[in-house]
Amino acid sequence: MEIGGLASGRPFTKKEMESIISGLHSKFSAKSWNETFQLVRRCMDKSRDESKPCEPLMRSMQRLQEVFSVSSINAMKTRLETIAKQQGMGFHVTDGTCYLTADLFYLEVVLLPCGGVEEVRVAPHGEIPVPSESFQQLLRSKDFAKFSKRLGELFSQYNIPGDIELKLKLFESLQAMGKDLEQISRLPRSSADPSSQTDHINNGIVGMVTVGKEDCPLTVQFYASPDLGLTPVSETQVHTAQLTIGLSDVHHRLQVASSISQPPQLNPHGFPMFKSQNEVPSEQVPACFLLKLQPAVAMVSSLWNKLRQITDVPVPDVGLQWAPLPNLLSANGHGVSSDDQDVISTVSVDGRMHTYVFPGEAWEGPAHRGTLVDTVPFTHLSHVPALLKLLRHQCAINSVLMSAITSICASPSLSSELHFEVLPETDTSFTVTFHRPDTVSLAVLVVDVSDCHQLSCRLYGVGLDDPSLEECISTVMKRYHSLPMTLQTLYSNLSERTSPAPHSSPTVITEHPDSDCASPPDASSAMDTDGASNAFSRDAAVSEDRVTPLPAHAAMSVSQSELVPEINPSPPVDPYHLAPMGVFSPWMTSNSQLSELI
Repeated sequence: MEIGGLASGRPFTKKEMESIISGLHSKFSAKSWNETFQLVRRCMDKSRDESKPCEPLMRSMQRLQEVFSVSSINAMKTRLETIAKQQGMGFHVTDGTCYLTADLFYLEVVLLPCGGVEEVRVAPHGEIPVPSESFQQLLRSKDFAKFSKRLGELFSQYNIPGDIELKLKLFESLQAMGKDLEQISRLPRSSADPSSQTDHINNGIVGMVTVGKEDCPLTVQFYASPDLGLTPVSETQVHTAQLTIGLSDVHHRLQVASSISQPPQLNPHGFPMFKSQNEVPSEQVPACFLLKLQPAVAMVSSLWNKLRQITDVPVPDVGLQWAPLPNLLSANGHGVSSDDQDVISTVSVDGRMHTYVFPGEAWEGPAHRGTLVDTVPFTHLSHVPALLKLLRHQCAINSVLMSAITSICASPSLSSELHFEVLPETDTSFTVTFHRPDTVSLAVLVVDVSDCHQLSCRLYGVGLDDPSLEECISTVMKRYHSLPMTLQTLYSNLSERTSPAPHSSPTVITEHPDSDCASPPDASSAMDTDGASNAFSRDAAVSEDRVTPLPAHAAMSVSQSELVPEINPSPPVDPYHLAPMGVFSPWMTSNSQLSELI
């Protein structure tokens, strides 16, 4: 059959293409599928680029294989060969065993005469093959799509850059680092609840380490959002870091043996004692260890700079996209809204609708902008605990803010709407300004996340100098890392000062039995967030309400119609039933005006 277009180098015309397809149909109509398979395979073997099989032929082979079920040993061999080449791996067969090979590992598949799978083994370089239950189950169920995906992940794990000599050195370093991290994770730790998975993740020296088996990488679970009574901890609540290694422009000395003193000992600060660099066998290589974060962590500039100072690896900030922290969190890492755009969300909690506003202009300052960090380089084992401490700190800040941006939902009955404006104070603290339920004046809640374990709340407003109340709401914040739950508890306590709600009798928080604190809403109840955007007033400045000076951003403005509490001291029946947008007029800086408000 003459193929003029192919010989001349010009594109096929429609008529020529129809003629070619017709000729192919006629030529292969009487041939069996096995012959067609063999022909495609021969064409694949004649690819001009031996390192990369012809992609159209690969796609043709894949489509042919997907049509038919694998019911013989030859069909299984053909399918495994195609998958291996798709992943850039080698393939060869010895009797009834298939080998899918890479530089640092190979996969051994023992087949049955009927085409079934007897066993699958994985063998890292220089080690004895060990059975892999996960690969075996996928092949026995003939789920080739998942098998191919899982094989690709394994290939990426062992796909260390460089020539074979460098790969072997880096692989040895990676194994030594992984064994040390596993050993550190088993060291004794002080804990209020040693059996709690969340406690182990958040309070362990390096969190909870999942040992890197031959068919999966070593991962470190280093932060889990409060489980709110859910057991076990959901995977979506946990931040993990996968240990890998990568090339760098600068040579570093990386360990090829253990860096932990034997027997393992802790210093007075609770960290492991490490050997000096001269005591540890090491290799000078153009590479460094990497912690690949899953999911990526939105970090503010100050913590990001501290992260860079811990290691001796230069971390370029070229290509990093900086945006206000709430915008990063509201986008969930899938794109960032405009820098000058307010983030507005509504959350249903305990039968009330909370509206939270994060003014875009207020969060645009350099100290309050963040960037998504997905990879953290380091060179020594001692860097890991310090790096994870900073990452946990940022995750705790994000967890508190995210509670007012996105949640999981529940109560359909919404009795009223409460409005809160969230403004940055420092890089690790922020203020929440709202109308008080016991008067028409304002109150300001300052939330300080000094580290992942130290969360505190301070309350400002006339007559609100109550240490027991601050202790109460701080307890709720520490336990749940939730703005809606903390503010609902505060709102309930303030409401009871004038007219206690009949449906919610005050209870006592377990952690502080002596405090006069209404219990927070049920942790297992749902909350809903519906993000929106709209212009909102900004540029805050509030004068002193108490002897302690107010934070710089801790004031909220109100419309001129609300400046009359002195004339009409009787508050309305529902002073919080306000229009959802444009509630607050431009910010006021006059101390005399603010004193009239509160």
